[in-house]
Amino acid sequence: MSDTTEQPAPTGSRAPTRAIEVAVLLPDPRKPYDFAKDGTLGEMDTEAVQRLEEALGSLAGYRATLLDDHEQFIDRLREGGFDIALNFCDTGYYNQDLVGNVPSLCEILRIPCTGAPAWGLDAASDKWLVGALATSLGIPAPAEQFVDLTAESFPAPRTYPALIKPNVGGGSYGVTRRSVAHDADEAERYLRWLAETIAPPEALIQEFLTGAEYTVSVIGNPPEDLVVLPPAEVDYSRLDPDLPPIFPYAGKFEPGSRYWEQLRHRRAVLDTTTLGWLKKACRLLFARLRCRDYARFDFRADENGVLKLLDANPNPTWHWDGRLALSAGWAGHDYAGLLRMILEAAAARYPERMRQAPTGPATS
Repeated sequence: MSDTTEQPAPTGSRAPTRAIEVAVLLPDPRKPYDFAKDGTLGEMDTEAVQRLEEALGSLAGYRATLLDDHEQFIDRLREGGFDIALNFCDTGYYNQDLVGNVPSLCEILRIPCTGAPAWGLDAASDKWLVGALATSLGIPAPAEQFVDLTAESFPAPRTYPALIKPNVGGGSYGVTRRSVAHDADEAERYLRWLAETIAPPEALIQEFLTGAEYTVSVIGNPPEDLVVLPPAEVDYSRLDPDLPPIFPYAGKFEPGSRYWEQLRHRRAVLDTTTLGWLKKACRLLFARLRCRDYARFDFRADENGVLKLLDANPNPTWHWDGRLALSAGWAGHDYAGLLRMILEAAAARYPERMRQAPTGPATS
């Protein structure tokens, strides 16, 4: 995977300019990854990198070098002469969930980097903190209780059913069908299991929302250039009735599971008022969480139809078949076009570094 993709300079009436040198920062397939189902990156990850390489290779004016060997990260970045880093290393440095270390490294080496800075990634990973921020902005969040999993005893949910999940982390790690507790015994058992499974040992008990669930992706930077892509709705219509309607880890990372086979996303059909509210909420959250270039926000309605923030993700899945790419497709952008938008959004924050950058349409 650590090879170089080259493409010819764009053609046209003007004199050709040099290609932008892009360091593509990726997970390390050589190292273990505890959050993966089998403890290592698998076939889906390999295909995702192949699709990424193909898409970047079709972009006129960019020359991409894939960096996935974390032992060589610092030396390659220091010596590579890169104009910008495309930070898709969502496993963290050394695959150890040190997600913030990667943009910090780019800042230290003075290499422009796509995506949120380290402190933004760390802040958004704390779900209780994000919920408190959303509430302060007038954006509803689920009623919740913070649980210290090192305590001798745990609080019982105030209402049932309740949703129990890790307070820190991404990818729905630690969320299973048993996350939905219907009584105190189920809640206690699941909290005990989380205490033995996750780090840091923090959990949330939330009201269980059962209404429509939407994911909203955004590209660009405020105030002028932030574009809200068409929202996606989670389609629970084919889910077996014995499974709680949630989007757990199995639905994202366990091919062959019932959640994987039965959950889908469809383009949301929203009235003007709801769509306008979602756009406003996403712009507020993007700005206050100091997101950059792209992000994704998840909402779900309660039984009365009130939308509440589930999650804020400043570093959403970049895979060719992920929700970000799906929404971009509905807006008329293929995968290469999505990557160009992310690179151009980041480049606009560094005009002096990028003033020689050629422009041109993505090809597919």
